[in-house]
Amino acid sequence: MEEKQLNERESLQLIEQMINMAKKEQRDDGRGWILWGWLLFLASLLTVANIRFDWFETFFFWNAFGLVTILVFLYEVVSARLLKRTNRVKTYTADFFTRLNGGFFICLFFIVMAINVGSRAVSSKYGVPDMIFVNIGFALLINLYAFWILIYGTALNFKPSVYGAYGAWAFGIVALFVQDFELVMWLQAGAVLVGYIVPGHLANREFKRLKREDKVPIGV
Repeated sequence: MEEKQLNERESLQLIEQMINMAKKEQRDDGRGWILWGWLLFLASLLTVANIRFDWFETFFFWNAFGLVTILVFLYEVVSARLLKRTNRVKTYTADFFTRLNGGFFICLFFIVMAINVGSRAVSSKYGVPDMIFVNIGFALLINLYAFWILIYGTALNFKPSVYGAYGAWAFGIVALFVQDFELVMWLQAGAVLVGYIVPGHLANREFKRLKREDKVPIGV
């Protein structure tokens, strides 16, 4: 099947679109980091409050967060499919982030399953308290967040995210040696604060500043 030849005008439009996409991909508006950061932060602090006041089952707010994550993931998949049909330009950076996000959610699912299934199996066999494995599982989740943040920050050359990743790792290392679940939740909140929320708001502020200076295409 022969490919359709582009005329001069279409070629210029395609080149302009590629340039605009390249500019866009070098900047992140930070909204994704802000959204997920605050969701994780609230889930952690609400779990602390739930432990103290015994409102619901211990993992109620994390189960709610998991449901929200699944819904958002499905929305992103559908949106990506629809956008793929209308977008003629596919860049390396966009493809890289798509695959990275997919790998992140697979790892996230793997760790969550290990916490819920593996810990119970080992606990019933060896008589080790479930919460020990849960605490280790959350420490591993912090490690996964930090690695994800580091890759994004490096790819976009955004230093606050790189520094935030190392800060999150510091919280994760401490969480490995903590046996109190409430304290682990505080460490989780601290990790997402320095890794997600602060860099996200900084990225959003920088994005708005560049947009005002017309260095970022309007409507991004």
